[in-house]
Amino acid sequence: MKTTILSTLITICFLQYSFAQDYRFGKVSKEELQQTVHPQYPDADAAILYREHKSQIEYVPGQGFELVTEVFERVKLYTKEGFDWATHKVKLYEGNGGDKESLSSLKGYTYTLEGDKINENKLRNDGIFENKENKYHNTTTFTLPGISEGSVIEYQYKVRSPFVSDIDIYRFQESIPVDKVSLEFAAPEYYEYKYYQKGWLSFSINESSHTKKISNTSFVRSNNVGFTPTESKAVTRELNYLEKKYSVLLSNVPPIRKEAYAGNLDNYTAALQFELSYIKFPNDPIRSFTSTWEDVSKTINKYDSFGDELETNNYFKDDIDQLLSGVTSENEKILKIFEFVKAQMNWNGYLGMFANEGVKKAYKSNTGNVADINLMLTAMLRYAGINANPVLVSTKSNGIPLFPTMNGFNYVIAGVEVQNDVLLLDATNKRGEIGLLEAKLLNWQGRIIRKDGSSNWVPLSPKEHAVNNTMLSGTIAEDLSITGNAQNRFTGHYAMEYREEYGAINDDEKRKKIEKGKGELETSGITFNNLNIPYKPVELSYEFESFDAVENISGKLYVSPLLFLTEAENPFKAEERQYPIDFQYPFKDRYLIALDIPEGYLVESLPESVTFALDRNAASFRYAANASGNKIQVSVELSMNEALFLPTDYANLKKFYQMLIDKENEKIVLTKT
Repeated sequence: MKTTILSTLITICFLQYSFAQDYRFGKVSKEELQQTVHPQYPDADAAILYREHKSQIEYVPGQGFELVTEVFERVKLYTKEGFDWATHKVKLYEGNGGDKESLSSLKGYTYTLEGDKINENKLRNDGIFENKENKYHNTTTFTLPGISEGSVIEYQYKVRSPFVSDIDIYRFQESIPVDKVSLEFAAPEYYEYKYYQKGWLSFSINESSHTKKISNTSFVRSNNVGFTPTESKAVTRELNYLEKKYSVLLSNVPPIRKEAYAGNLDNYTAALQFELSYIKFPNDPIRSFTSTWEDVSKTINKYDSFGDELETNNYFKDDIDQLLSGVTSENEKILKIFEFVKAQMNWNGYLGMFANEGVKKAYKSNTGNVADINLMLTAMLRYAGINANPVLVSTKSNGIPLFPTMNGFNYVIAGVEVQNDVLLLDATNKRGEIGLLEAKLLNWQGRIIRKDGSSNWVPLSPKEHAVNNTMLSGTIAEDLSITGNAQNRFTGHYAMEYREEYGAINDDEKRKKIEKGKGELETSGITFNNLNIPYKPVELSYEFESFDAVENISGKLYVSPLLFLTEAENPFKAEERQYPIDFQYPFKDRYLIALDIPEGYLVESLPESVTFALDRNAASFRYAANASGNKIQVSVELSMNEALFLPTDYANLKKFYQMLIDKENEKIVLTKT
C-alpha cells in the first residue's frame, strides 16, 4: 500500500511539473534552470526540452507558392560535454536561376540562474557567422553566448524557400533526450506529398484538411471616353482550395544510444521525410517528380547540371583520343580513363549529385565536387564506347533511401555494366580502385540511372573479402619478453584503409599507430611496400618486442600465443540490440604464429583446436595449436562472410564473439623439464 501511494505521489509531482512548463519563447522557468540532471536519463549531457517545427506552403501574391518553415527550440545544458548543443547550423540552398532560401527572424537567448534571479544573455551579431560553402549552399551558424553548466538556451528563426520539392527531414530523436517535440506540415491540394517514417521508434501521424482562401488584387484600367480621365480599378479575385495538414506530437523521446558496429545512427533515428510526388493545378497536366523510380530517373536527367553534363564531351575529346590510341581492350580502356581522371582531377571536398561549376570548367581548373568529377568520368567512358551510367548513392551519414526519392541521395559515382555485374568507380579518391569504394559509400544499394530513363538497384558492398594475412615468429627470452618479427599482407578494404591511415604520415607516427592498443609492445624496422600503389596488396613488416605476453606463476610459464593480436574483450556487451550490426565489408583475418620456447622448458598443455560458425555460415572461426620439439605453432582464422547482421542475429553473434575471444585468450602452459 505504501509503495502504491508513493508511486502515485511521484507521478502526480512529475505531471504537475510537466503541465507547469510554458513552451512559449522567453518563458523559461526557474524549475528548468534548477534542474541538475535529467529526471529519466541522469547521464545525459544535455536535453531538448522543447522542439517545434512548423512548415507551410503558402501563397505569396505575385510570386506563387513558397515553403515557409518556423523553428523553435529550447535546450538544457547539464555538463560541459553538452555545450556543443549551443551551436546550431542552418543550411540554405541557392538555385541556378537566382532563386534562393532566406533566413529571417533569428533570435536566441541564454538563461542562467543567479540566486532567485534569471539572467538573460541575448544572441548578437558577433555570434552569427555566414559561410558560402559552394555555388548552391550557404550556411548560417550561430552560437548562443554566455553558456555554463545548468544554462537553458532557446532560439527561433524562419526560413523562406521557393523550392517546395525539397523538404528537410524532420527529426524527433537525438543522441540526447527530447522531452517534447511538435511537428506541423501543411500543403495545398495542388502539391501531393508522400511521407516515410524512419527509425525504430513508432509514432502516429495525424492528418486533417480545411479550406483556405487566396485573395489576389490587380488593377484594371477602365475604358472611359470623352473628357473623363482614365481610371484604374482594383479587382480582387478569390480562390478557395483545400489545405492538407500533417502533425506529430511526441513526449519523452529516449536518446539514441551508440552501439558497437552500429554504423550511422541517423539511419535508426526516429524521423519523418516528406517527398514531393506530383503537382496538379486546375486545368494543367500532372507534373510527376518521385512517384516511381522512373519519375526520379527522368526528372534528374532533365537537370542541366546532371543530364546535360553527361552529353558534353568536346572539352576532353582530344585528350581521351590520345590516351586510348592503340587500346582495344575494354577493360584497359576503363582502367586508363579511371586512372586519368584520378590523376587529372582534385576533389574539393563537396558532396552532391549535381555538377557545381560544370564539368567543362572543372576539367579546366582540375578541381570539382563529387558530381563534377564522376559525371565527367561517366561521360568519358561513354565517349570510349563503354556502357557507363551514373549511380546515385547515399553516404552512410545521409541515411538509406528506401523509396522513390531524389533528396535521399547525396553522392554520385560511375557504374559500368558488364555481363551480369556492375563495376563501380569513384574518381574522387586518389587511392581508390575499380570496384572498391570507400566505407562511407557502402550503404546498402545505389540507383543506376540510364539514358533511356530506366533505373535499377545496384549492390554497393564488395563481393570479395578484405584479407589480413599476418605471420609472427618470435622467441621467448629468459626475462619473459618475446622478440621477433611480423609480416603482414592486406588486400581490399584493409589495403585501402592502410593507405588512408599511413600514406601521408612520418615514420614516428607510423610506429605509434602500429603500437597503439597492443599493450606493452615496442616496434622497430618498420617497412611498408605498395603503400601508395593501388591494385597491389599493402605489405608491412617490422621487428617487435612484447613484454606482457608471458607470466611466471609458481615456476610455470603461461603464454598468450596470439601475443598482441587478440581482442581483450567482447565489443558486444548489451543484453539486447536495437540496431543492425554493420561490419562495413566482409573480411578474413588469418594469423600464423610460430614461437620458440626457452631451453629447459617443455609444453605441458595447449589450447584445444576448435572450429565453429554462425547460421548460413555468416561467420566462422578456426583455431589450431600444435607443438613439436621446442617450437609452438598456432593458426587462427576469423571469416566474416556477411557484412550486415539484423538485431535478431545479435544474441548468436554476441555468443560467437565471446567464444572466439575466450579461445584467443587461452594460455599455453610451459613447465620446466
